[in-house]
Amino acid sequence: MKPNNLVFNKNHTRIISLVPSQTELLVDLGLEDNIVGITKFCVHPKHLLKTKTIVGGTKNIKVEKIKELQPDIILCNKEENTKEIVETCQNIAFTHISDICTLTDAKELIVLYGSFFSRKETAFKMISELDAKIIDFKNYVKNIPPKKVAYFIWKNPWMVAANNTFINHLLELNKFENVYSNKERYPEIDIEKLQHKKPELVLLSSEPFPFKEKHIKEVNTYIKPTVAILIDGEYFSWYGSRLLTAFDYFKQLHNCI
Repeated sequence: MKPNNLVFNKNHTRIISLVPSQTELLVDLGLEDNIVGITKFCVHPKHLLKTKTIVGGTKNIKVEKIKELQPDIILCNKEENTKEIVETCQNIAFTHISDICTLTDAKELIVLYGSFFSRKETAFKMISELDAKIIDFKNYVKNIPPKKVAYFIWKNPWMVAANNTFINHLLELNKFENVYSNKERYPEIDIEKLQHKKPELVLLSSEPFPFKEKHIKEVNTYIKPTVAILIDGEYFSWYGSRLLTAFDYFKQLHNCI
């Protein structure tokens, strides 16, 4: 399953998005009226779940419902959607697969959508605003000392975000040194051995597993005196237009730790 480029061959006016962050981006580019189908996890903006047809989740789609919507294009992501889902979608309509690991990838996708869906001006304005926020944030963290962290995304089994992920890229930008950067993607880890990694901070993400206050206490039974905190995972894993507010959130996070 290789990410493919968008090719201008017709007017794509009926869009199905199987990626929450890309759905939000489409709306902020002014394409809400063109969206005919979304996943149950496309929660931003909230009203979409009531106004658009839900075609399943990111890992399990309702094929017949997608066919009924007669999409011109289906938007997928290499990480969010399975190979089987992508192949199924390719048999229904033109399917684009994004592959996002860095801010550069994210910005390229914004420009690509802006160009393909005739929203160039809005896309370039978004990129300009995003670039300014990135520069400002880099200046903000310039004098902040690095901190060793572990970023948890799942429980039972315990799983973390490791190298070659968008999450790890944003951790690095925050000057958070990922203690699992020697591993790839999203490995399962032995929570009882967390102490050996000596993280100074444990980040418990709100997604895909919804960590709560009770899980902070649980983590603290395995490692002390590390500070474990809950964080909004959308700001570390959603690309597209959500990045425009992510850096303000990161500043708030640094002010609290």
